[in-house]
Amino acid sequence: MAATRKRANPSKKPPATDAIKPINLALQGGGSHGAFTWGVLDRLLEDGRVSFDGICGTSAGAMNAVLVAHGLMHGGHDGARASLANFWERVGQLGAMLNPVAAMLGSNPLTHAGSDPLLATQQWAMESFTRTFSPYQFNPMNVNPLRDLLAACVDFEALHHCGEVKLFLCATNVRSGKVRVFDNTSMSVDAVMASACLPHLFQAVEIDGEHYWDGGYMGNPVLYPLFYETGTRDVVVIMVNQMHRDEVPTTPAAIEDRVNEISFNSSLMREMRAVEFVSRQLTEGWLKPEYARRMRHVLVHLIRADAFMGTLAAATKISTDMQFLTGLRDLGRASATQWLQDNHAALGKRSTIDLRREFLD
Repeated sequence: MAATRKRANPSKKPPATDAIKPINLALQGGGSHGAFTWGVLDRLLEDGRVSFDGICGTSAGAMNAVLVAHGLMHGGHDGARASLANFWERVGQLGAMLNPVAAMLGSNPLTHAGSDPLLATQQWAMESFTRTFSPYQFNPMNVNPLRDLLAACVDFEALHHCGEVKLFLCATNVRSGKVRVFDNTSMSVDAVMASACLPHLFQAVEIDGEHYWDGGYMGNPVLYPLFYETGTRDVVVIMVNQMHRDEVPTTPAAIEDRVNEISFNSSLMREMRAVEFVSRQLTEGWLKPEYARRMRHVLVHLIRADAFMGTLAAATKISTDMQFLTGLRDLGRASATQWLQDNHAALGKRSTIDLRREFLD
């Protein structure tokens, strides 16, 4: 994957107003793999033929969501692109501070899973360490450079009054096990860090007397706020976690990776089943008109790059190598370009995936 960033053509005329279609975005979490989502968003913003009504996000998806909202408030589409680029480039500059194990071992994050001994050693070392010590032991001061970086990149106070896009970030309440959704009015850097708080790496994030872990356990991401709080039917899910794998994992690391993938996709699958069920009721006329009017026929779309993303080891989710991040960005841009070419005309008219085949059968 090339690391060269594609720039917008300054002479390109903006699309006609009637060509701009509103969509909702659902952004999955996946650590550094969220750089793929960076690329997708960058290309959608550059293209200009879609606008964002609502964005739901978890973990890295939550970070991308607030970066887009911040940028839209301070410079429209170009501002959102600059906001994303600024954050991810600074993540790459932090490097060793965010991933000291990788810095010590020096593996190539673009190497495919299982083929790089250093990458396998890195993953083993990290898992062994975090199973022996909790973040309350190895990081008693709760230092997190990513929190400081995010606070420097986003004006969270301004997001409380953001009229450009509705935000919905998901976190898991540690004590109740229930989902907590933070919206624009409750947005904060702590809300984003709660959504990204993997419990074996970070101390639980306390907000208003409650403690939160990564939102992926309850929703990666949650979709229902988009149905109830926005007026847009189209939901575009940007996926970074594999739904299907051809091989059965046999090594401890591969088994653990697959268990995590299944766990973090389970809530999305449940919501998609509900969407499919309601859609079938509406299209096949199961409901009386007075009840049908209360339902929303949601149109679902996916942007993903399974062929490549499926080759990446779980250890790459904590990689901060800039070549890796920009490579994923460019893959995201290419995936979004193809998706726009194939599916933009369908927005507002129909889903562009078969929900039953993707999430039920």
